[in-house]
Amino acid sequence: MDFGPHWRGRERFVIFDSQWDPDSFAQWIAQWHADPQRPARLHVIAIGGGELPGFQRVLQSDAAVTLDLLHVPFEAALARLSARIDAVRLHGIEDAASARSLARLLAADAMLDAGGLSAAQQAALAATGWVFDAQGQGARFATRKPIAPRPPAPERRAVVIGAGLAGAAACQRLCARGWHVTLVERHPHAAMEASGNLAGITMPLLSKDDNIASRLSRAAFLFALDYWQALGGVGGAIEGAGCGVLHVAKDAAHAQLQQSIADARRLPPHYAQWFDKDAAAARFGTLAPHGAWLFPQGGWIRPASACRAMLDACGPRLRQLFGAGSVTIERAGGEWRVIDASGAAIAQAPTVILANGAGAAELAQSSFLPLARVRGQVTHLAEDNRGQTPETPDAALAELGLVLCREAYVTPAAGGVRSVGATYDDDFDPYLRASSQQENLARLRSMLDDPALGVDAPLRGRVGFRSVAPDRLPLVGALPDPACILGAERLRELPRQAGLYALLGYASRGLTWAPLVAELLAAGLEGEPLPLETSLVAALDPGRFRLRGRRGAH
Repeated sequence: MDFGPHWRGRERFVIFDSQWDPDSFAQWIAQWHADPQRPARLHVIAIGGGELPGFQRVLQSDAAVTLDLLHVPFEAALARLSARIDAVRLHGIEDAASARSLARLLAADAMLDAGGLSAAQQAALAATGWVFDAQGQGARFATRKPIAPRPPAPERRAVVIGAGLAGAAACQRLCARGWHVTLVERHPHAAMEASGNLAGITMPLLSKDDNIASRLSRAAFLFALDYWQALGGVGGAIEGAGCGVLHVAKDAAHAQLQQSIADARRLPPHYAQWFDKDAAAARFGTLAPHGAWLFPQGGWIRPASACRAMLDACGPRLRQLFGAGSVTIERAGGEWRVIDASGAAIAQAPTVILANGAGAAELAQSSFLPLARVRGQVTHLAEDNRGQTPETPDAALAELGLVLCREAYVTPAAGGVRSVGATYDDDFDPYLRASSQQENLARLRSMLDDPALGVDAPLRGRVGFRSVAPDRLPLVGALPDPACILGAERLRELPRQAGLYALLGYASRGLTWAPLVAELLAAGLEGEPLPLETSLVAALDPGRFRLRGRRGAH
């Protein structure tokens, strides 16, 4: 396919291939690089055949190239995709319904490589608006039905409020697209609130029915693996270790449920491995008496280190304002202004992204969101101080070198300290307290079957406050107008606050969610194909709690 005459003069060119072929992908990249009049960005979407179902955005070494592999059947991919396609390569089409589904995604004057299509398939496509050449090898989309025009290119200026994982990821994904971003943070440094723990765990979620949280975590986890590697790697530029996570069954009934998930999902071993009671005993000894999941690519990361890596990658397009204190925002003249406590405007842009976690409740424009501020206390245990009152986990865990979790988690030692946690408390006490430490240690003792563990451990650790939505999913996208009346039935019916967006509610999974949902928001702002299925995008929409009949709406 010669794309040159079609993509010249465009900001972006989107190719859809009904069967992933790495050789074709390489040829298209070479053609794009060789054309001095090429579009600024090239986006390829292909139906893949991966072992893990769902959409997968695969980072490329060239930030101007995007690859989405859709590991779902052809018809399902068309139904779940949000994109405007400029060129199509088809290896066949099932029926007229598939042709109509494809037509819904096409840009005006889209081109088609029709080689190998049968006469019946060409007829089905022609009925939706494709006009074939005399040889039947190519076609142009010339439907008479109205096609929504491409949105105008955004003015690429934004303010991001909050310098934790959510805000740092937003800055990086926008700067990678050529945006100029001002980061406003109330504290003197990044990652001083919920993202300030010594260690955070990264692992996917599993469920027997592959529910929304499982599908989202799978896409986010796989994207994050590539993303951290692109920023220098976990254990390299980013403090942490891809040491694996062992998630232990808590009892025989729980093990039976996990076995049913393993039987139903048939997951590839590089992603997740289930060890039944006997296999776990042989592999992990006494640590997993009922069985366990091993996530070989999981591990732990120091969130502050990840934030620094993301902000460093932004380059000169990022302006950082630390120590800003409490701020408010107001809209005037088509732009948002950020106002500090003295009344001075410290930043201004057409787009503002709220990535300030629990701090969103302090802003009038987001105070209506049903986000809970949930206290969490992490306990720090010294690695080398057992003495007569053992403080650290036993030798079996030390030799294992994995993150271990059940009702609690414990990390491998980093800098001589293991992190154990974390509590979910219904108060706002910012100080360490003995009762929360004992809760963490009691869970750890139960998990390790060591009643003496940490009995006299000194009170050490950290308190943070998570931002948690009622459904425990992030809020990603345009904020609804708080003045709108409850009762809309569809998200598209909700009025929105122009230019105001959210990256909130990451709960305890910021290291997993942050890279992909920042990518999702950035793609939406740019009018790009989205990296997630439409149902998952809707499940994250901040307006979901204002729909009629939605539990948690208020």
